[in-house]
Amino acid sequence: QVQLVESGGGLVQTGGSLRLSCAASGLTFSSYAMGWFRQAPGKEREFVTRISVSGTTKVSGESVKGRFTISRDNAKNTVYLQMTSLKPEDTGVYYCAVLRLFNSRSEDVRYWGQGTRVTVSS
Repeated sequence: QVQLVESGGGLVQTGGSLRLSCAASGLTFSSYAMGWFRQAPGKEREFVTRISVSGTTKVSGESVKGRFTISRDNAKNTVYLQMTSLKPEDTGVYYCAVLRLFNSRSEDVRYWGQGTRVTVSS
């Protein structure tokens, strides 16, 4: 049974930082690309960033480029999302994802985490 457990969300002020973690189990973590998506209140879920199996290729959405960094530790079966210079529009539930294909489509996510909430106050 695949499990993705996110942690690290919370309330932060504008300009602050947070680091999200996603611990995976029940799968060969090092064989999968991983990603982060988010869903703001009243909006569709959107792609944030993704990382290749080896960690050498990273792709981010335009709204987070230069502020968010994805990384992974295959020895710990964990993927991270370091978020800096946070803005109120970054508020939402952040989901860790195991990717079936290395793209930004939520339709190509194989497994989802349960999500962790991030709130950025103005």
